[in-house]
Amino acid sequence: MKIAIVLGTRPEIIKVSPIIDEIQKNNTDLVIIHTGQHYDTKMSQQFFEDLNLPTADYNIHSGSTTAIKQVSQIICKLEEILKKENPDIVLIQGDTNAVLAGALASNKLKIPVGHIEAGLRSYDKNMPEEINRLVADNCSRLYFVPTDKTAINLLNEGINHNLIYITGNTIVDACIRNTPIAQKKSQIQDTVKFDEYITLTLHRAENVDDKVRLKNIVMSIIDLPYNIVFPLHPHTRKSLENANLYDEIKNSNHIQITEPLGYLDFLSLMSNSKLLLTDSGGIQEEAITLNIPCVTLRYNTERPETIDAGGNILAGVKSMEITDKIKNILDNPDVYERMCNAKNPYGDGRSAARIYEIIKHRYENNTLNLEAFDNIMDFEGFYIKKIEDNIDVSKYELLNPGCIIQQAFKDDNAVYFNKHTNLKGMNIIVKKFKTQTK
Repeated sequence: MKIAIVLGTRPEIIKVSPIIDEIQKNNTDLVIIHTGQHYDTKMSQQFFEDLNLPTADYNIHSGSTTAIKQVSQIICKLEEILKKENPDIVLIQGDTNAVLAGALASNKLKIPVGHIEAGLRSYDKNMPEEINRLVADNCSRLYFVPTDKTAINLLNEGINHNLIYITGNTIVDACIRNTPIAQKKSQIQDTVKFDEYITLTLHRAENVDDKVRLKNIVMSIIDLPYNIVFPLHPHTRKSLENANLYDEIKNSNHIQITEPLGYLDFLSLMSNSKLLLTDSGGIQEEAITLNIPCVTLRYNTERPETIDAGGNILAGVKSMEITDKIKNILDNPDVYERMCNAKNPYGDGRSAARIYEIIKHRYENNTLNLEAFDNIMDFEGFYIKKIEDNIDVSKYELLNPGCIIQQAFKDDNAVYFNKHTNLKGMNIIVKKFKTQTK
């Protein structure tokens, strides 16, 4: 079995690192294809070194350009690489341009795609990442989702339940694996000027490319009566300079700007923070994994589980809202403690092992690839049925040929189900086909 992994950004490298470990531990052939989106050594190669990962077999060096040019370039190069390597499955992670390009290229070459962290939805199509998620999921064969909510998102979009696996999120694996290493090896705490601080990250296009939003965020952090450490993304720095806001931050005594950090340094910085202030999706996950309250500088999130669990709050991007949300947490010990103790919805740190075993099982049973139809398939439509008997999903579908359960509801709420789920007392929506032998 040969597994190819397409990655291109720091979060992808971090989240895929436990899967790379798992593949290597099992002596399975591995091809790592780096799209080169984070082309600065501090932004990319440092992560490979920090995590003791093998050097990528290919680097496309897409660099910084427009999204259309970047995706086009990656797809063209991936076609050459994937034809040469002929992997049994291509793994993509998340919602970046590398994910979009990897999904499209693999799909066109009829190579199965496994989407790690599938099913996330913000329901905001103004976000480029939301379109990437939707397209990638429509090109995928296997869906490795972090939670019930993300599985239900896919079921609602018509994805076959037999292809969806709740594995947890590999960010938990990565944090468990790397936090002790970071605390031991990182020297970042020696450079931090404050005993207690908020860690701020800011990079999302809708925030840093919009001068009004950017100014609102900057004004709020300047007015905050708390110390802030701000690892500054190169694009964000450029946007701040163009908006004449960089000096405002630099000259604030309670804000310390740092260069982009390697993963272990950043993990150490986060794990010693009082609070995380961010517009990143991945940091929302890391915050609740590290038991640190998070305030998210957005009006929506594809990680609603962190909100439901109580470890994360959406603050929007207006100065007063941001300030009020942070003060309410840090000035109220009960609120702060409750957020620190929020239950992590992303699993037990064994996500990578589950993902590998699922791929291995399907490979050994020849169920990775899509099967070609050998019957005429006549789609009859959908029907709804209330199930009164003790019967699980697999048995129902076995007894009703041509039927695939699309959704299941209990007490009017959509529920996640798999082939072992007992349907008694549920309403189900069934997709029905009639087959005619050739």
